[in-house]
Amino acid sequence: MPPVASDRSKLAVLGSPIAHSLSPAIHRAAYATLGFDWQYDAVELSGDALPAFLSALDGRWRGLSLTMPLKRDVVPLLDWTDPLVELVGGANTVVMSDDGLRGYNTDVEGAMRSFLDAGLSSLESVWILGAGATASSLLVASIRMGAQNIEIFARTPAKAEPLKELGGSLGASVVVRQWKEAALSVEIPSVIISTVPGGAMDLHFDESVRTAAALFDVAYDPWPSEVAKSWMAVGGTVISGHDLLINQAIAQVRIFAAGTPDVPLAREADAIDAMRAAIESPASHDHS
Repeated sequence: MPPVASDRSKLAVLGSPIAHSLSPAIHRAAYATLGFDWQYDAVELSGDALPAFLSALDGRWRGLSLTMPLKRDVVPLLDWTDPLVELVGGANTVVMSDDGLRGYNTDVEGAMRSFLDAGLSSLESVWILGAGATASSLLVASIRMGAQNIEIFARTPAKAEPLKELGGSLGASVVVRQWKEAALSVEIPSVIISTVPGGAMDLHFDESVRTAAALFDVAYDPWPSEVAKSWMAVGGTVISGHDLLINQAIAQVRIFAAGTPDVPLAREADAIDAMRAAIESPASHDHS
């Protein structure tokens, strides 16, 4: 793979809105623990400004984290894409190599790690709430964790058709339903995955569902979200957006350090502990 020059020390998370992002806190904590003398900032950026931003990057830049709405916008601007980027249609990680911009997706790996951390080593049936870019990654992660029956609940079902096609191409049975049907279903899946912002969740689930199905809520601002609180109130299993954030970020750090997500970091467990401590500290809640 093309080398990442050792003198590249600037990194940032891009997106809009970006003020709430915890990525600077967790990346800086990881770099300090690992002894990387890198700078990581947050940049408010919309999709129409992305091409000019990327073309202006100089040799001091090492990599970027991408959040909404840029994960899909960046793909046609890349010189090389990991096969996973092409599969899910989005990249959340960009590395400036000597051969150009290389794009990766660590959301899938981050989601799979989060399932495993919660004791869910295999999945059977999964509900996904929402049909955006994050839903694509969670769909692929669920299928790689064994899920064969997936139901997607969307406010605009037509927007979920690409997800249905993606799941089908990977051998899973995917059904698209109206948003409100999720709270009315008598079935109980292995996991309910919410990919919508915390304030956009208006579904309420019966206690029988909350005690039997795990909740994976990718939202983390505010945390716990209202739906997460409802699961916690009955002792249900909850995987938080913080878990996903940390697990996808440690894969990003691997890529920034070695140009691949497959090489574990020395002191990786220490870095993860530092990242979690950075999120849980009072200072992290100022969203600076």
